[in-house]
Amino acid sequence: MIYVEICVGSSCHLSKSEEIIALFQQAVEEKHLEGDVILIGCFCLGKCNRQGVSVAVNDEVHTGITKENFEAFFQNEIMAKIEG
Repeated sequence: MIYVEICVGSSCHLSKSEEIIALFQQAVEEKHLEGDVILIGCFCLGKCNRQGVSVAVNDEVHTGITKENFEAFFQNEIMAKIEG
């Protein structure tokens, strides 16, 4: 099971965390990963960045997630763990 925490705190909210949440939801549905990936909204992960959203994957915090780099992030951090 992969736990994905998406920050919805002030800084990430301003960096469009709602778009990242929607992208995660869409990717999980399209790839039929509902039983493998748990999406969780959370407040500050303590790694605020002026660019993008902070996301923790199984407690490993990643910063700067944007809609432009989402596909690569999802492939490298979610799919690689599932396929690995």
